[in-house]
Amino acid sequence: MLKINKRKRSWINIFVSLLWIPFNIYAKKIETIEVLGENGAPIPTVMVTQVISPDPYPLGQEDDGYPRPNIKYVVSPEITRFTDSNGRVSFPTREGANYRFRKPGYQSNPIGLPLESQRKTLASKDGISKVILTQELDFQILAEEKPANQWLGAIHFDHPEDKTIFKMQCGFCHQQGSEFTRMDRSIEEWDSIIKRMVKYGSRIPTDMQKYLPTLLNSEYRRLKENPKLLENDLPWDQKLSDYQMVQWPVGDSMSQTHDMLLSKNGLIYVGDNIQDRIYEVNTQTNEITIYKIPHLKDDQPGGLIQSRLSTFPKHDSTSNAHSLAESKKDGHIFITPSAQQRLIEFDPATKKFTIHQMSEGFYPHTIRVDQKDRVWFTLALSNQVAMYDRVENRFTYYDLPARSFKEKIITRNIKWIYQLMNWGVPLSSWLTIDRESTGAPLIYGIDIAPDGKVWAARLHSKEIFCIDPNTQEITAYKTPFYGPRRLRIDETGKIWITSFGDSLLASFDPKAKKFELFDLPVIPKGSETPYSLNIDHQFSKVWVTGNQSNSIFEFSIKSHEWKRFPLPKKVTFTRDVEVDKEGSIYSANSNFPSWHIEDGQPTLIKIEKISR
Repeated sequence: MLKINKRKRSWINIFVSLLWIPFNIYAKKIETIEVLGENGAPIPTVMVTQVISPDPYPLGQEDDGYPRPNIKYVVSPEITRFTDSNGRVSFPTREGANYRFRKPGYQSNPIGLPLESQRKTLASKDGISKVILTQELDFQILAEEKPANQWLGAIHFDHPEDKTIFKMQCGFCHQQGSEFTRMDRSIEEWDSIIKRMVKYGSRIPTDMQKYLPTLLNSEYRRLKENPKLLENDLPWDQKLSDYQMVQWPVGDSMSQTHDMLLSKNGLIYVGDNIQDRIYEVNTQTNEITIYKIPHLKDDQPGGLIQSRLSTFPKHDSTSNAHSLAESKKDGHIFITPSAQQRLIEFDPATKKFTIHQMSEGFYPHTIRVDQKDRVWFTLALSNQVAMYDRVENRFTYYDLPARSFKEKIITRNIKWIYQLMNWGVPLSSWLTIDRESTGAPLIYGIDIAPDGKVWAARLHSKEIFCIDPNTQEITAYKTPFYGPRRLRIDETGKIWITSFGDSLLASFDPKAKKFELFDLPVIPKGSETPYSLNIDHQFSKVWVTGNQSNSIFEFSIKSHEWKRFPLPKKVTFTRDVEVDKEGSIYSANSNFPSWHIEDGQPTLIKIEKISR
């Protein structure tokens, strides 16, 4: 055995350390930017986004405009950080980096110019790049920069209930009040849009369809002509400088990156609802692989709801990949295809898809796997919950109570109703929509409690349900709010629910049979439409998606305090959220259509603390 004396060992250590110095300098090379006002004072909480331009996809798009499936490609993610109290922010140095600076009340710059070429950029003696931001004084421009929820909140309705319905049905898949939805349109154009949205699935009551075109035409014009009517946003929190947001491009302007899953293998899986693709993202290496959901021989474009996408410019979907859940037993991923009567299983190890056909049910929706490795999911349009027993290879269906005989008839025959629509029968001309959305109560979110019971939310009926798999008993609870959308259950058995219509986070204690309501921190109050949530069990937090205000919210279960994280892209609509072991969270830009998103590029988003 070779022996080295202490003196020689110390010289060897010094020599090795000297060799590592250049590597460490290179590996940790950073670029620091100082953002100042015109008076020379530092500006804190400036959102600074570093982008590598121009092409997010280094490989070609040989597969109908998308990268080829089953091949890894590496992307350059966008990184967003916030300036500290000294107006400073640092980034890892990356070749070809561009920067965008954004803060409410200040002029923003477009992405596209190197930092050294941007307006009013100065070089400092200490090597820190200095950027000067100019205050924006034009009220019209300030109004245009405000997030959609502030426009949505300012629209006046004669009856508050009508506004709640409008929020729920016209903010269902995209923002309402964004630059795309508030642009000048004639009454006739609004009427045409509303009819098209009803075809996509919006349940705007028939009587509201008659007056909404005139109201939206006049209200958006009133707000544009009087920009001071829009309230100011809440100030951004200085603690944002402790976090960074990373975005990986997934899909394109014709995608709908709906739900996502953080797998136990450490990879993120994002489903593209309109293109039947699954994106596997390695956030450590920036590698992305696409897997295409197989189309069966007799599958039609659009699946069983062909009429829904018949006018959409481009889609490659017969399944409509919706939600994802993972088996803790073998890591297989289960996917609900909302346009088929089937369940899709994907093995991340072999990359093999397996299709399980169903005998009934319509519109497979949100999905979870229980402690016995059984797969539970909602059947949104047939008013059912399904359970797939993997051991017995058998489906069990739970019929939820209909609110009327009419609703029972509609939900029982929903498949044939859609078939008539596929054949061009104009059902909307005589099948009216009432204010209770009779016929489409829309069973939605679902989760499994620690005791094995299954809980689900019904969006249009103001109800949540408990299913006991042992006794088959179904119990309903009325919610004191509109639009219970998705839910999650914490380790104590308390159910946490988003109120899409009333801009609330709600909790329900099954033992006390008691609801508790928490307003989301937005201005105007009640202007959000929170879609989904998830629970950080380790740190006792609830994360809520804020899809009208370009935000994600963190709620402390212990202190009931909120944090808001403004997201880098305008017109961000988020549908799902995942939490990792470190407390970092993931979501995705999920507008339908995706071209609403700033720059038209959907992204997977990660919010994490910066180690200092």
